[in-house]
Amino acid sequence: MRIDVHTHVQPPEFLEALVASGRYECHQDDAGHIVVREKGARFLTTTPQMHDPAQRVEEMDASGIDVQIVSVTTPQVYFLQGQACIDLARRCNDYLAGVVQQYPDRFRALASVPLTAGADAAARELERCLDDLGMVGVLVGANIDGRPIDAPEFAPFYEEVNRRGTVMFIHPMVPAGVEVMADYALAPLVGFMMDTTLAVARLIFSGFFERFPRVRVLVGHLGASIPYLAGRLDIGYRSYPDCQRIPCPPSEYIRRLYLDTVSFHEPALRCALETVGPDRIVFGSDYPHVIGDVGSAARSVEATVPSDSRERILGGTAARLFGLAA
Repeated sequence: MRIDVHTHVQPPEFLEALVASGRYECHQDDAGHIVVREKGARFLTTTPQMHDPAQRVEEMDASGIDVQIVSVTTPQVYFLQGQACIDLARRCNDYLAGVVQQYPDRFRALASVPLTAGADAAARELERCLDDLGMVGVLVGANIDGRPIDAPEFAPFYEEVNRRGTVMFIHPMVPAGVEVMADYALAPLVGFMMDTTLAVARLIFSGFFERFPRVRVLVGHLGASIPYLAGRLDIGYRSYPDCQRIPCPPSEYIRRLYLDTVSFHEPALRCALETVGPDRIVFGSDYPHVIGDVGSAARSVEATVPSDSRERILGGTAARLFGLAA
């Protein structure tokens, strides 16, 4: 079974709320896609497959993907506050649950939770998604509308994720300093990676993995720069007193992460393999973003991963992580 853990759905209600918020600059490109910018920087481009499950299934069949784990893309529901955020999260989750219900053998879904409405509201929506909607985990942004992922106010939500021992997928959001990324599509190409890198480093040094050991953390885009920086984080742990509030070097926590294969760069995949091991890597493509690529993601695994580990990465580990039967 081949499982793609990093794919996105865009409920129509999500895009409508995004445009209506007035926070973002939205226009249509030459291909008919809606392009969304913040402070001049492009960070989201819509594609038809984001809201067309039938087309997704056709393309899954063509590319040999059995199951997709679907989630709402950046900027999640964090651009709204209070009850408006709660309502949008519910509508998005109901939409994703409907896609799974329509194609129960092909899709599973990750919850969106209204963290900008407070940790308690997020925990209540997580409970509904796991217990009533049958979702298999939760997506949490690498920053929460500018607030760091390890901010103390989010701790009650993480306690609930920990109690349930569920999967928490860390996905980049619009990064800090996005105004300098208006050229060359630098927000998704570079800024997203830095956003994720900062988030994981903050979780490590803040003691998240000691306080919430049952949370199964999945990091998008092959862990961003984290595998590449593991040695540097360990040196920081040995050198700076404010990095020494945790009992283990950062590399030990990095080895607890699950990473998806969204990188498309074979040397990067080899670095990740050596850093966390093949049992902690799962297949992902970032489908159907314009820079997602199922074929390239699969080819990088086939070219890089030893044959005895390949099937685990392409599906076996994800099946175990998300509780999917063969």
